[in-house]
Amino acid sequence: MDKQSGRGTARPPGMTDVARVAGVSAQTVSRALAGHPNVQAATRAKVLAAVEQLGYRRNNAARMLSSGRSRTIGVVTLQTSFYSRTALTSGIEHAAQSAGYAVSTATTASLDTSAIEGALQRLADQHVEGVILAVPLIHVSRQIEQLTGAVPTITIDGSRTSATEVVAVDQSLAARLATRHLLDLGHETVWHVAGPQQWLDAASRAAGWRAELEAAGRTVPPELAGDWSPASGYRNGLVLGRIPDVTAVFVASDEMAFGVIRALHELGRRVPEDISVVGVDDIALAEYCSPSLTTVAQPFARMGELAVAHLVRAIAEPGAAPEPASVEPALVVRASTAAARPR
Repeated sequence: MDKQSGRGTARPPGMTDVARVAGVSAQTVSRALAGHPNVQAATRAKVLAAVEQLGYRRNNAARMLSSGRSRTIGVVTLQTSFYSRTALTSGIEHAAQSAGYAVSTATTASLDTSAIEGALQRLADQHVEGVILAVPLIHVSRQIEQLTGAVPTITIDGSRTSATEVVAVDQSLAARLATRHLLDLGHETVWHVAGPQQWLDAASRAAGWRAELEAAGRTVPPELAGDWSPASGYRNGLVLGRIPDVTAVFVASDEMAFGVIRALHELGRRVPEDISVVGVDDIALAEYCSPSLTTVAQPFARMGELAVAHLVRAIAEPGAAPEPASVEPALVVRASTAAARPR
């Protein structure tokens, strides 16, 4: 029986129980779970292990009433099944939990300004302490400026407002790495299947591809438009496979690259013997498709961790100057690329 209530149900574990198991004071537990900077890493680890062991769950409503803080960060992201969004969100949630924050996600079905405004407003209504804006924000409205100015905000995908701090992968470099790899293999030029141009990542990759070809003095072929889906890669692959001079293709995402390879296979064009293909992202399936896909890896989990770290610092130091962070991509060479065959 529960000695405190006299009822037959056991009471849930409390902060004093966590303190007892961790061998620290209840005040130390409170500080550790609040992400207090004076708590040593080893002590915080003991507290988190005790929390996990006991299944302790803090009462967010009571905590907010007593401290005036929600200990929650908000994430605005696109409603999609794309691997990159899932991996990024997972990295954010893991890092936030380690920092003692809950995560509230507001998804938007489109990139319309009004949809992003609505997602930000939903998070503001929940009194989140900060926001990670993980959508390609191209057009910034007055309301978005106001909402992102009201709480610390970190943006991913190159989005910018006057009050935000940016964490991003150098997408132009990703494209240049892929294009340079194909040129170094002896291909005369490189074709490109681009992502949707309303995405800043896609525009930056297209610009990097074009710049690398121009720097090498090569002809820049017509850009083909995709929408990130394997189906759009397949449609463009059916076009590329019917152009005899195509020997190398840089595709703006792995998922589109899978579609390109499928179409080339159906047309009897061998990869990489006839056409070399490079993708972007290095999703889990890239290593296991046939042939395994050469790609430019993006550290999505690391981006999520960096975004949370910058946001926690911005929450703790409201007057601190923004510190933009750029993460470099890395080329991963596999079996879908090979030296150009002599004509």
